[in-house]
Amino acid sequence: MALVAGIDSSTQSCKVVIRDAETGALLRQGRAAHPDGTEVDPARWWTALESALAEAGGIVDVVAVAVGAQQHGMVCLDEHGEVVRPALLWNDTRSAGAAAELVAELGGPRAWAEAVGSVPVASFTVTKLRWLAEHEPEHAARTAAVCLPHDWLTWQLAGASDLAALSTDRGDASGTGYWSAATGTYRPDLLRLALGQDALLPRVLAPAEAAWSLAPGNAVLGPGTGDNAAAALGVGARAGDVVVSIGTSGVVAAVTDVPAADPSGIVCGFADATGRFLPLVCTLNAARVLDAAARILGVDHASFSRLALSAPAGAAGMTVVPYLEGERTPDRPDATGAIHGLQLANATPAALARATVEGLLCGLADGLDALAAQGASIDRVVLVGGGARSDAVCRIAPSVFGQPVLVPAPGEYVADGAARQAAWVHASGPAAPTWSVGDTARYKADPVPQVRERCVSSPPPAAAPAHARLPATS
Repeated sequence: MALVAGIDSSTQSCKVVIRDAETGALLRQGRAAHPDGTEVDPARWWTALESALAEAGGIVDVVAVAVGAQQHGMVCLDEHGEVVRPALLWNDTRSAGAAAELVAELGGPRAWAEAVGSVPVASFTVTKLRWLAEHEPEHAARTAAVCLPHDWLTWQLAGASDLAALSTDRGDASGTGYWSAATGTYRPDLLRLALGQDALLPRVLAPAEAAWSLAPGNAVLGPGTGDNAAAALGVGARAGDVVVSIGTSGVVAAVTDVPAADPSGIVCGFADATGRFLPLVCTLNAARVLDAAARILGVDHASFSRLALSAPAGAAGMTVVPYLEGERTPDRPDATGAIHGLQLANATPAALARATVEGLLCGLADGLDALAAQGASIDRVVLVGGGARSDAVCRIAPSVFGQPVLVPAPGEYVADGAARQAAWVHASGPAAPTWSVGDTARYKADPVPQVRERCVSSPPPAAAPAHARLPATS
C-alpha cells in the first residue's frame, strides 16, 4: 500500500495527514500550533511542521508529499536564501494604503482586473512588497527572491539552497497580484511597480508536476498550492460547485472552466489546483466572529448554537455587522463591528447569537451573488471549515443563501487536498484520484430574504477610509 502525506500550513496551525494513495483512507495525522500575529518568522512554520510530522508518525514511508498553505504571505529571501524579515501574512492590513497607490498607478481597478484578474487589496503579496519598499527600503534592497508560504516550505522539504530551485503552482501564484491566471504568466512589470526592482520568482509548475524529491529520502514533492485551491481539491469540487469555507477567513469559491476578471474587485480571478479556475470572494471575518460572540455571552459553541436556533429568523430585528478586524470584502480595512436594531425587546443572548450567525452568513451570501454576476454556475453549495461544525451555521445558512447546502463530514480538507495532489503526482495520471469525502449532510430551509435586506440597509460600522473602493454589501 502506497502512502502519501498532505500538509496544511494555515494561519493558526500546521496539520499533517497520511493517507492511502489509492483509496484516500486516513491512516495517521498530526498537528502543531503557529504563533499568533500577522507577521511570522517562517522558521516557526518549519518548527511546527516538524512537530506535526512527528505526531503523525513521520513520513519515511510515504511515496509523495505536497504542501497546502495560507495564500498571499510575503516571504522575502536574500541572495543566500536567508529570510530577510518576518513574513507578512494575508491578514496583515498595513499595506492598505499601498494597495490604493498601486491601483491608481496602473490606471484603476479595470486595468488590474485585465492584467491579472484581480484588483489588489491589502491581502495581496504585491501590496505588501510596495509597503516594504516604502517603509523598509533596506529590506527591499536585500530581497533577491520573493515566494509564498507553501513555496518556502516545499523548498525547505527539498533541502534546497539555490534560489533557482524555488517553485510554486498556478493556484497560489494567482493570489500574488503579479501572475495572471488567464495567460498563465508572471507580470514582472507589476512586481517592479511594487518593489521598485526585479526579484527572482518561483517557477510555476503544472498541476501534477513534481517539484523535487524529499530530503532526505526518495519521496516526490508535489507542486503544492494555496489553501483555497487545496480545500477545493480536498472536497472533490467540480465545475458548478461553490465551496463556502468558514475558517479564519470566509471564502466563497467557484470551480469554473473560464477565468474571471471583475473590475469591482469583489471577485478575485484565481486559478485552481487542477488546471481550471477558482474565482473567489474572501472576507477577513469568519469563524472568529462566532468565537467572539460566544465569548461575550460566556458560553461554549454548542450552547451558542442552541441560543441562535432558539431565536426567530431575523433575530427580532437585530443586525450584527461582523467587521471585527476591518474587512477585505468590502474593502474596509479600518472598519469595526457594529450592532444595529438593538431594542429592549430583543436585548437577549439568543437574539445576539442569531444576529451574529446571520451577519456572518450575509457577507458570504454576497459572495455567492458576486460569483453568479461573473457568470459562475452555482449547482451545489458545499460548506466546510471550522464554522461548518456549528449546528446553527448549517441550519441557518440555507435560509440566508436561498438554497440548500451540503456539509461533508468534518475533515482537514486543505491537508486532504494536498495529499490528493501528492497521490496524483505519484500516479502520474491525467486527473487526481477519486477519493470519498465520507457522509455528506444536506440542509434545507425556507429563504428569509428580509435578513439580507436588513444587512444591506445597515450603515457601515465605520466611515470608509480614503482608499476604500467598494460599497458595503452586508
